Amino acid sequence: MAHTTTTSAAPRVTTFQPYVPATQSPAEFTAKAVVLGVLFGLIFGASTVYLGLRAGLTVSASIPIAVLAISVLKRLGGSTILENNIVQTIGSAGESVAGGVVFTIPALIFLAPNGPAYFNYFQIMMLSFAGGILGVLMMVPLRRALIVKEHGVLPYPEGTACADVLVAGERGGRLATMVFSGLGIGALWKALSWVFNVFLQVIGFTLPRTSQFPNATLNVDISPEYLGVGYVIGPRIAGTMFAGGVLSWLVLLPLLSILGAYITVPFPPIHPNFATNPATGAPFLISEMNAGQLWSAYIRYIGAGAVLAAGLITLARTVPTIYASFREGIRDFGGGGAAPIRTERDMPMVIVIGGSLLLALFLTVAPRMPTQGNVLAAVLVIVFGFFFVTVSSRITGLIGSSSNPISGMTIATLILTCLLFVGLGWTGDYYSPIALCVGAVVCIAAANAGATSQDLKTGYIVGATPIYQQIGLLLGVITSAFVIGMTTLYLHKVFTIGSQSIAAPQATLMATIIKGLLSHNLPWGLVLVGVFVAVTLELCGIHSLSFAVGSYLPIATTAPIFAGGLVRWWVEKKTGIAEESEVGAGRLFLYAILVGTNTIGPFQVVGDVIPALHSAGLVGQLASCALFLALAIVTARAAQKKIT
Repeated sequence: MAHTTTTSAAPRVTTFQPYVPATQSPAEFTAKAVVLGVLFGLIFGASTVYLGLRAGLTVSASIPIAVLAISVLKRLGGSTILENNIVQTIGSAGESVAGGVVFTIPALIFLAPNGPAYFNYFQIMMLSFAGGILGVLMMVPLRRALIVKEHGVLPYPEGTACADVLVAGERGGRLATMVFSGLGIGALWKALSWVFNVFLQVIGFTLPRTSQFPNATLNVDISPEYLGVGYVIGPRIAGTMFAGGVLSWLVLLPLLSILGAYITVPFPPIHPNFATNPATGAPFLISEMNAGQLWSAYIRYIGAGAVLAAGLITLARTVPTIYASFREGIRDFGGGGAAPIRTERDMPMVIVIGGSLLLALFLTVAPRMPTQGNVLAAVLVIVFGFFFVTVSSRITGLIGSSSNPISGMTIATLILTCLLFVGLGWTGDYYSPIALCVGAVVCIAAANAGATSQDLKTGYIVGATPIYQQIGLLLGVITSAFVIGMTTLYLHKVFTIGSQSIAAPQATLMATIIKGLLSHNLPWGLVLVGVFVAVTLELCGIHSLSFAVGSYLPIATTAPIFAGGLVRWWVEKKTGIAEESEVGAGRLFLYAILVGTNTIGPFQVVGDVIPALHSAGLVGQLASCALFLALAIVTARAAQKKIT
């Protein structure tokens, strides 16, 4: 990469020279690159569905896909850097669309009576199409405003790191070894725990209701994916998330249990699942509830309030960025058109505008869709879609896709939509799925726009042809939507979305907000407690979003995430080097473990191969803990290896 800079009394003007100059046209949008990109998109899309439903978190897939592309295409006769870039561009679309889907669409399950009827393959696939395509189309006019004009201002960390991997393609063998070893470890771990039932999947304890510290709970899901998430996000954010879990499960739960021992009447809100105690035939008292029931009936509303406030605070903090990005987007929207040089050829604006209008029309007339016949919902999708696509692209340019506050943007969309519906008198259960569909399409569009921005940044650095990337992204969205719908329904059939196995925390939160706003039945007292928990943290100078998400998740999820953050802290202390680069050995290894873990689905369990290790007693707990510690050590050792 070369940069030519001229300086004068006027503002500095920088001319950027990509790795492949515009005057050269090496192979790029080839059949083998497209097929491989689609294949990776299917794999990573399915993997992200599982991780998002379990942890409410996703991680960027561009870098491991880029490494795999270099390795695989070398074995297929070689490739150009632009072909490798097309592979990772198409493949990353599946991960971003899947993230938006699992954060929102499963909420249909909780929106009775009409919502569950819409939770089927057709609706999931169509909403995935609409949101994913909208995110790509609306990024076309923003490419020049945010990727080109803001080069050097907006770093787009994953996109820049991915370009570094592609440019350093001669390192592909070593990088590929790291990736494939992580894939193998992840797959082996999940096979031993799920298929062969060798050891426990969750360890920990809950103190009895009769103790001095009733219902205090500390569980650890010893899954590689959570360890990997913790390592990727780092010790500070992982620790903040775990602190939220400590508040919910080791502070609020025991406190509620202590006070509940003196409450002799049912304490509202009465959770429908615990409305009647089968032993007594009367509604559950707090003193009769276990830790999981208390969390579902009361604590999760506090967590929801904290996430709601933290999301809105995070969004408000970016208002200057939102305004600047929105202004640039409007200004640049009419300035499209094919550029004369290869590296400036974008998709024609007539396709962008026409495609967006067709999507709005589709949402209005498509049969069996909640939005059928509702023109306002289609208009809101386009308006909020462009607004938050702009916001998402700008934010990911600063902090990266993995830290993009998509939840906050979706919450803001749902609040504005529901308030508008209430103003029109559209209240009750009938309008809940419609409001969710607006939020889902906007969420998927914003998530995909953030990943698209990173891909376009990579392409800008390496010298890709933008229109080929944009077409590739559309292909990635369309193909991955098929497997995302199937994976979501399969996991729901096996585990049941909303259960402890796949809590779907983000989707559950969206359903809670919609039902509460449209039915005027939200337990505002508990929600406001969470709101002011977030406000308290902000007044202390702590960004509250990570803490709030941790307070909403099961502590079995946040504890292993914290363990992963500790591994990252230990590695950086041991080496004396902060792993800032997205291409660091530790992150690369954990990215691969995340994918490898999720390649083994919840098949029929073979049986207890070693019953003592799988027992819930002390031996089983200690043995499983030792295995998790061994995984952490392997990760730490891999993270200290040099891959340059």
